[in-house]
Amino acid sequence: MFSSRLFLVLSGLLLATVRGQDNLGLGNGYITLTTRNFNVQLVRNAQVLASLKPAGDAFDFLPSDYLPLRARNGQYHWGDITFRYRQAGTATWTNGDSAAARQPVAAAPTSAGVLASSRLGPTLPAGPLNITREWLDVSGDLGLRFTIHNSGSAAVEIGSLGFPAEFNSIFTNRHATDMQRLCSLSDPYIGMHAGQIRVAPIRGTGAALVVTPLGDTPLEAYRNLAERSYEGTYYGSQTFEGFYEWQVLSKAWAENEWRSQTPWNPPSSRTLQPGQALQFGLRFSVARGGVRELDATVRGTGTPTAVGVPGYIVPRGEPAQLFLQSRSDVRSIASEPSGALAAALVSAGKYTVTPSAGAWGRARLTITYADNKVQTVHYYVTKPSTEAVASLGRFTTTAQYFNDTSDPFGRAPSVMTYDYETKSIVAQDSRAWVAGLSDEAGAGSYLSAFMKQAVQPNADEVAKLEAFVDRVLWKTLQTPDFGVRKSAFFYEPAAAPGYRYAADIDWTSWTSWNRAAAYSVDRAYNYVHVAAAYWSLYRVGRAYPELVKSHGWEWYLSQAHGTVIRAMRNDVGYNRVGLMGETVFGEILTDLIREGQATKANALSAAMRSRAAQWDTEEVPFGSEMAWDSTGQEGVYYWAKYFGFTNTAAKSVNSVLGYMQPIPHWGWNGNARRYWDNIYGGKLRRIERQIHHYGSGLNALVLLSAFRSSPSDTYLLRTGYGGTTGPLSNINQDGFAAASFHSWPDTLRWDGISGDYGPGFLGLALGSGTYVAQDADLGLVAFGGVVASASGGRASVTTRDAVRRRVFIGPLGVLISVDAGIIREFGFDAGARSVSVTLAQLDGVPKAASAVVWVETTAGTGGFKVTTSGIAQARGGWSVPLSGSSVTVQLGPS
Repeated sequence: MFSSRLFLVLSGLLLATVRGQDNLGLGNGYITLTTRNFNVQLVRNAQVLASLKPAGDAFDFLPSDYLPLRARNGQYHWGDITFRYRQAGTATWTNGDSAAARQPVAAAPTSAGVLASSRLGPTLPAGPLNITREWLDVSGDLGLRFTIHNSGSAAVEIGSLGFPAEFNSIFTNRHATDMQRLCSLSDPYIGMHAGQIRVAPIRGTGAALVVTPLGDTPLEAYRNLAERSYEGTYYGSQTFEGFYEWQVLSKAWAENEWRSQTPWNPPSSRTLQPGQALQFGLRFSVARGGVRELDATVRGTGTPTAVGVPGYIVPRGEPAQLFLQSRSDVRSIASEPSGALAAALVSAGKYTVTPSAGAWGRARLTITYADNKVQTVHYYVTKPSTEAVASLGRFTTTAQYFNDTSDPFGRAPSVMTYDYETKSIVAQDSRAWVAGLSDEAGAGSYLSAFMKQAVQPNADEVAKLEAFVDRVLWKTLQTPDFGVRKSAFFYEPAAAPGYRYAADIDWTSWTSWNRAAAYSVDRAYNYVHVAAAYWSLYRVGRAYPELVKSHGWEWYLSQAHGTVIRAMRNDVGYNRVGLMGETVFGEILTDLIREGQATKANALSAAMRSRAAQWDTEEVPFGSEMAWDSTGQEGVYYWAKYFGFTNTAAKSVNSVLGYMQPIPHWGWNGNARRYWDNIYGGKLRRIERQIHHYGSGLNALVLLSAFRSSPSDTYLLRTGYGGTTGPLSNINQDGFAAASFHSWPDTLRWDGISGDYGPGFLGLALGSGTYVAQDADLGLVAFGGVVASASGGRASVTTRDAVRRRVFIGPLGVLISVDAGIIREFGFDAGARSVSVTLAQLDGVPKAASAVVWVETTAGTGGFKVTTSGIAQARGGWSVPLSGSSVTVQLGPS
């Protein structure tokens, strides 16, 4: 959700006259350096990094073109250092910061392997610590090393030590094509000596960069850097998220600003005796082949690596696998909290990780190697996945169910935004949509409730949602011609006589819409949520007809179609860009075709083809309400692939890979880049890297679909599956689902309101499944399942994902899905090209009389069909009776 009125930074051009103070000394020029792998420029006076380009490549990982706008005191660059120290035995920390009050550093002599050296005393406050900085050639890579010497007469405890990290993630005043050409995004792995910062061009192609420890330099914490916002770049805005620092030591912060939180890793300090020195450093390495080569590049530096299957969000009762690679043997593995995770050695470098029955939330494995390196792998333990989904359905239709029929806004009964901290429904908010059942932040709660029914129906929940449809969705939120209003709630006292608007809310901003603004039907994004609600009840009515009472499945499918078509009219804005969650439009089209409704299907298909054809002509087809966004890729990819625009589909996949990484940390693994939506849909409103906001689940749909078309590319699967399991972590033990997790180390908690969680759950519902892959390094693995046995191209697999209605067998390139019950287990013989699938009912869910099995060949040649005799074809698949406790059907070549 966005208004251009909020961010004036998007208007106007970058003027040559917009320049800041030159505290860096740019006027004194640069030092040019080269290594085998990099072309480097340092600012001569400050000796901080100004430009970092792979050798022979024009792409710059740093914002060198904006350097004149970032030359003031307090603006950070690679080569800066921050620290806190105190005399041993005292309580008060003293701050040091090389960017705070810059003075030219003192050049120092160089030696073999040292490209440039300087003493930082002139640009640091006086004190006992003398610091020398060196830029190094490390086997062709670029190295950065600091030597810290205690020149005082007393021992000094260093409680914070940080290295600011700067990359070209500044989008301010750039056109979309320039962002694609110039910018990159970074994410950390806060894994101690295995820590790293991974950097990808936002276009997702070209060389990638990784920063790893040089010597004993663990990535203990990752701290957001406070900078003042200036015209021209606007630090801490939608167009410039801001920067972070690699923290080797963090005790001083943990004792103060972070004292109410538990950091990712135990905070530490180091004590320097008089005359003693310590060295810390970082290494910059390029992955010439792009993001897929980052892991190999990291291993090449001698840094330990970890790969988790299916990832690092692990439901109780569902064991995961962990693959470790290091030049040194594992000495020990410990769990924190103690006993939360059990790691059992299976074979060299391969472990089974099992959560305990009582584990919940954040957990950490600490791996100590024989060479004394320490690696941490960060997990999040949830309820068993299907139980988590069930608890979400209960919570949204009980605690979040608003039934005040005196409400003047016509919102009863409905599933509304919820504040878990106050244990109350958000009936009023200065952002009208949050309390108005529309936009992502107002529709998110009901969207997740409906999508839950599509994959795991419940009779009581369906009844409440049908009442919502009849009395609110089709009465208040929608107009008779299928228009979708921007909000049911508004601020206009004269139009709601007698209603008590909260006196402690500021109603003066643009976000507090009056009735006319709220009742506008001009935002295409809102139509997706409504269409998904109708489609979900269509799926319930088709597979469980006894559960729907108000209308038959035909009405719900027709309503879904009408809503999509209305979204494409000229009076609706943003309908020519990719929409969050519009994969469900594809599900609606597919079901119209299956039902033989050709006229409606053709109309919907024509509307989608028109958009896809337009995108295929655009260099950057990922338009949005925002200056840069990670939401349009899902819709652009779906329809580009559907209609055969292969270049645009590939461009979409690459774009997603530019902002999603596979990282051994539950919070960053498959975590699509989002940092502004807390302003529009969160309780704690600030620009901040969000963990598992809805972008994770939605962008996962792109990567998982791409993997199904290219099942040897397991990088897509690792990253995509991390995203599709992300929305599970948002669901707490009561079933409340938060909008996102706050990543800043002073917070590290889930947001207080449900906000815009719903689209992420839509991504889970449409993407979750059991994916089997033959990985070149890991062997045969199952994401979302357990390989019970495997030998000679044959395997049997038990499903463990949250939905259990979708399985993909990579070695055969076949996708199998059902519309009712679950797929409990399956087996295959790759040589014989045979598959067996066992269907069953899920405990606690109404029993379906039958299930339709759909089979799709997504890669390779030769299709599959159900070969079990007596199974009738239906709706493009095969209708399998579910009269017993389970039934097994056979598939073979068609």
